[in-house]
Amino acid sequence: MNPILKRTLTGLAVGAVVICAVLLAPLIAIKTAVFVIAIFAICEFRELLSIKKPSMPVWPFLLCLPVLGCGLGSLARIPDMYGDAACGPFRLGNVMLLYVIAIVKFSDVGGFAFGLTSAKLMKGGNHKLCPTISPNKSWEGLFGSIFASCLVSCCFMGATGFSVVKSLACGVTAALVGTAGDLVESKFKRWVGVKDSSTMKITNGMGGFLDMIDSLLFAPAVLYFLMGLEF
Repeated sequence: MNPILKRTLTGLAVGAVVICAVLLAPLIAIKTAVFVIAIFAICEFRELLSIKKPSMPVWPFLLCLPVLGCGLGSLARIPDMYGDAACGPFRLGNVMLLYVIAIVKFSDVGGFAFGLTSAKLMKGGNHKLCPTISPNKSWEGLFGSIFASCLVSCCFMGATGFSVVKSLACGVTAALVGTAGDLVESKFKRWVGVKDSSTMKITNGMGGFLDMIDSLLFAPAVLYFLMGLEF
């Protein structure tokens, strides 16, 4: 199967499962799932540590633990912000958690789609964003990330109750901070000389767990703070 098609189909399947789980799961199940994901991510960081060269410092890997705790921990705290408030047939906290995941992950989709399309249409290809860390990242892709994230954020306005300005601010923040998380994880992989964060095949062409959640390393913590502001 074509790698891009394989990745797309896997992403759609995972996305459908995540949407159902986030909307319907009780808070304790969400927190448990976040804890399990964090354990898998830490195991993959440990795997990277095990293959690094002896001359490489250990401290960057140690910094990953509080980063994971802050980012993924914020995912578990977002539903608590809204107590038992309802949004239609669902808890508002669950909907807001889905909102955060959606604007971050759709920024990935927008960046991938815009970057791939512009590379084919533009003479000479894309303008590279950070070629030494992630050769496939481009300024065109970043624009696509911001556009997609802002679009999805505005689509949630009926549920979030955010103003247009706040919705756009959350969209831009999700895209920029999500991209930063992606670049940080890419730097670690390039540092140790691997393409994927894990050799496990259970993610079906999407790399390891860190490759799937890299854009969620920082974004939830920043969005948690931003969503609590009134503007």
